[in-house]
Amino acid sequence: MRPAIARVGRGLLVLLATTACLLLSQERAESQTPPSMSPELLQIFQGLTPEQQQAIMQQLGSGAGVSGILGALSGGNASGQTLGRSQPGQQPGAEATEEEPAELPGFNAEDWVIVQVEVLPQAPAATAAAPATAAPPAGIPPALLNNPGQAAALGSLLAATATAPPTPTATPKGAPPQSDLVSDRERQRLVDMVDLIRSKNPYRLTREGTLLLPGFAPISLLGLGDDQATLRLSVEPALRGLTIHVTRLPLRRAGVEGLKPFGYDMFGKKSPSTFAPFNNIPVPSDYIVGPGDEINVQLYGNQNRTLRLTVTRDGQLNLPDIGPISVAGQRFTSVKAEIESRVQKQLIGMKASVSMGDTRSIHVYVLGEAKRPGSYTLSALSTVTSSLYAAGGVKMIGSLRAIMLKRGSSLVRRLDLYDLLIRGDNADDAPLMEGDVVFVPPVGQTVSVDGEVRRPAIYELRGESNVAALVQLAGGLTAEADHATIVLTRIDAKQRRVVLPVELTTSAREQPLSNGDVLHVARLRPTLDSGIVVQGYLYAPGDFAWRSGLRLTDVIPSVDQLKPDADLHYVLIRRESGPDRHISVVSVDLAAALAAPGSDADAALMPRDRITVFDLQSGRDRVIQPVLEELRLQGNAQQPTQVVHVVGRVKVPGDYPLEPGMRVSDLIRAGGGTTDAAYGQSAELVRYTVVNGEMRQTDLLDVDLSGALKGGASANVRLLPFDTLMVKEVPEWRSQEAITLRGEVRFPGVYAIRRGETLKSVLTRAGGLTQFAFAEGSVFTRDELKRREQEQLDMLADRMQRDVALLALQSAAANQQGAATALSVGQSLLGQLKGATAVGRLVIDLPHLEESPAGSVYDVVLRDGDTLSVPRYEQQVTVIGEVQTVTSHLYNPRLARDDYIGLSGGVTSRADKGRIYIVRASGSVIAGSGSRWFDRNGSVPIKPGDTIVVPLDTEHIPALPLWTQVTQILYNVAIAVLAIRSV
Repeated sequence: MRPAIARVGRGLLVLLATTACLLLSQERAESQTPPSMSPELLQIFQGLTPEQQQAIMQQLGSGAGVSGILGALSGGNASGQTLGRSQPGQQPGAEATEEEPAELPGFNAEDWVIVQVEVLPQAPAATAAAPATAAPPAGIPPALLNNPGQAAALGSLLAATATAPPTPTATPKGAPPQSDLVSDRERQRLVDMVDLIRSKNPYRLTREGTLLLPGFAPISLLGLGDDQATLRLSVEPALRGLTIHVTRLPLRRAGVEGLKPFGYDMFGKKSPSTFAPFNNIPVPSDYIVGPGDEINVQLYGNQNRTLRLTVTRDGQLNLPDIGPISVAGQRFTSVKAEIESRVQKQLIGMKASVSMGDTRSIHVYVLGEAKRPGSYTLSALSTVTSSLYAAGGVKMIGSLRAIMLKRGSSLVRRLDLYDLLIRGDNADDAPLMEGDVVFVPPVGQTVSVDGEVRRPAIYELRGESNVAALVQLAGGLTAEADHATIVLTRIDAKQRRVVLPVELTTSAREQPLSNGDVLHVARLRPTLDSGIVVQGYLYAPGDFAWRSGLRLTDVIPSVDQLKPDADLHYVLIRRESGPDRHISVVSVDLAAALAAPGSDADAALMPRDRITVFDLQSGRDRVIQPVLEELRLQGNAQQPTQVVHVVGRVKVPGDYPLEPGMRVSDLIRAGGGTTDAAYGQSAELVRYTVVNGEMRQTDLLDVDLSGALKGGASANVRLLPFDTLMVKEVPEWRSQEAITLRGEVRFPGVYAIRRGETLKSVLTRAGGLTQFAFAEGSVFTRDELKRREQEQLDMLADRMQRDVALLALQSAAANQQGAATALSVGQSLLGQLKGATAVGRLVIDLPHLEESPAGSVYDVVLRDGDTLSVPRYEQQVTVIGEVQTVTSHLYNPRLARDDYIGLSGGVTSRADKGRIYIVRASGSVIAGSGSRWFDRNGSVPIKPGDTIVVPLDTEHIPALPLWTQVTQILYNVAIAVLAIRSV
């Protein structure tokens, strides 16, 4: 696409530059040859209206007319066509020829296009201090704006067609500016215009290749590409203020519109560049020898030699030692016999073998509706078809059935190419002679054949007088042709388009044909009239022949026909009943049918039945939903939609078709049966009924599910439309719950629990703790707490991210001292917070839990997924946070909090000494506002496994109070993770 756009841009530059040269010096313009111009650029310029062309000339200051400019640019031809057409006799393929109009590379006649249009945005008014920059004109393709020279040239071309703005007038005092009022009205008009153009998409070009936009004059786009058409529309004055783009839809024509004339593609889309003479083929016996032919004579006997003799212009062949022999106008067989006889008689002891050498060249004329009519030099062995190939074939308006070979003033032969193409008969493909004329007349009467024939096309008539002959010409009917639905569309004598029915058995041989007739042969409907379809989860799905008395076991004789895990108890049969093709559904228990073939359980089949076998693993919506939709479409107030529902503890809950006489047990079977968790004693049936046609009433029925499944008449309730069956779950039925015990437990592992069981009970089952267990440092985690904590962490991270962004803006505005440090600390904390993962720890007092009975205040009611991790006895005390060295120290009962901090090098300058707190090994936190909470006399003693946390002093940093909470959360999460990993 880019090369094409570039060519258009270069061509427009040539147009502008050449016109300027013509204005500067008429003498030089007349004496010099103007630059060449691409045909597409000329086509764009010629496609403009006369007013637009004149506006461009005025913009360039040209006094010459439009025709003069076009004549100069096209080499003196005002029509824009290339001069210098090839002379007769020129070698085929070397001349520039016109292509068929239907093969244009751009838009063609009756193409479908999409028109995308928008209103140009209003540009802000330019001020005196800041002059407005010239915007690129609307409609220039974006690829051309990369080249400043091309953009300037296109801008000049488009600006020339723009309408000058109206002269401003005085505005009454107190009234709004008139320009604003006009702008608003104009913009509303453009918006309405855009809506109208969009509403008519897609558009179809006319047969002349013009675009008909609603409310606009026809705009020619024939032969233009997408970008060229967009440029063409952008210079349309009526579309000023809009950006518009046209895209061609490459739709393939179907039906009658997609038919092509038969036989013309035998010559190919491109003509051969050379035409090789026939030198290596056998010479026919009736070949007429003439001047220029070469004859080879091989002499053998007393002497052995080979002579290559050429027939002279006077038609004689000069044989050495024999003399001239007149051969012109004689058949080659006669010449051969004459030479051999002369040699045998006049040269004693010698014989001759005569063969044909190179044949002469002849000049013939190919005239009429050939693609390249003219005079051609061909081999003397050429035929009529050879000359047509040399001339590029026959035009679409030329006849293939009445090609004439004229010799002098007489008609020698009439060639019907249909005989060659359809029947392979080349008897009329006569050889050519010097001066022959091959004349292609215009095409005769044509008819179109569409539909179920072997060769749908447009055919030329010659001797085919009725529909039967036309069908035979099209190759006959296909196997799926509907013989009873053949129609003939015709334009009668009153110029009316009428449709005539045709029957091949009788009227086809009597119905005459007229020019322009269209014969359509319909296709048989795809439905089975006397058959059934078996589909779904079986090895051999397909179509089966129907017969009276056919049953399900006749088409599925055993379970071996089914794939593994097929549902044997619910086979769906979709049935159509006449005469209105009413849809109904029947289900069959295949296992019961196979157990008793021919019984009532083995359903009798009807024509057009569609049988579906389901599997137990996947759902059934893919098959059932289309059937339910058909049932909904035929439902009405008198006969509601035949659909029922089953929910709860069944294998495949959902909506199912209501079958005639369907009961609760049938619906359970449709749902794949009950699951292990189903409550088998009773179920609920919700029923909707319409009372007196005025209101819908809901009733709740208790169903004896076990009795219904056993087939009890009273329990197995008959279902009505929209019934919903709810299969309950067994009370306290859940998936098996379990917890995990890890670490210093006598028998660690995964333990199944019952609902309401406590941790004390499970520890007793696990044998209690070992002698090395550190009960104070145990970690109890729960999935529910982990999810909740993670949500809080995420919310806190989002809040902190907003606070950090606010701090960055405030510090940038106020230029506060230390703002960079605060921002760096905040970003570091934010990164740690986003990377933190919730633990879900529940703080428990395991030592008191062991000493207390089950169910005490220290005991924990367990849930599925709980985990207890009991570490070994720990002897360290860890100091973290704002200290010189983060490390762990061996526990010493004589040391207090400040002693351990001193062993870690003391606190840093950023430490908050007033908020130092201790995290016990159990996860509990002891905090205070001053050192009086932690005196050296042991009021709050340090214990093994404790962690001393020295937080960051955030009050001395110009930040937000949230950061204190964030640092505490990060420390607590880190301590919990380390405690779990130590197990």
